[in-house]
Amino acid sequence: MGYDNLVISIKSSDVMMCVRAHELIAERTRYPLHVGITESGSVLRGSIKSAVGLGLILHQGIGDTVRVSLTGHPVEEIHSAKLILKTLGLRRGGIEVVSCPTCGRTRIDLIPLAHQVEELVKSYPLDIRVAVMGCAVNGPGEAREADLGIAGGNGEGILFKKGEILRKVPEEALLSELKKELDELAGQE
Repeated sequence: MGYDNLVISIKSSDVMMCVRAHELIAERTRYPLHVGITESGSVLRGSIKSAVGLGLILHQGIGDTVRVSLTGHPVEEIHSAKLILKTLGLRRGGIEVVSCPTCGRTRIDLIPLAHQVEELVKSYPLDIRVAVMGCAVNGPGEAREADLGIAGGNGEGILFKKGEILRKVPEEALLSELKKELDELAGQE
């Protein structure tokens, strides 16, 4: 009919059906595709379903626009979409926080510390990786790819950069010392 200014959107809440449908339509059309897993669920469940589905679809080079469809605040959809795209290497920017699981070597209250670091880094216009590790023994070694990191100990911790220990600090100063390093890096940008 002569109208070709369009984007095609096909969605399902069934992840594997949605993936297969996108594979089939991508073989048959030249039009841009809007991809997403519809009605995927709550923030946690929906983010996981969307990450799996969009990961499979986008990794094949299928998709021009995305939507993460969550039962939650719309801002959560944006956060999830950005993280999915960044994880796939399709988007750059922002600090990536990596943290270890808790184990018998953990000597710090790791879970709240990791959440505090995630909040802290939101305001920095840096494209780096920051690690939050539970022990000083494995921290710098396991997270040596991190640009910056902190690792806990008994009442103290270490600040490290690219796997090299910068300094040992009291546990309560870990966050403020990390902030100083981030401020310095942001000033160099």
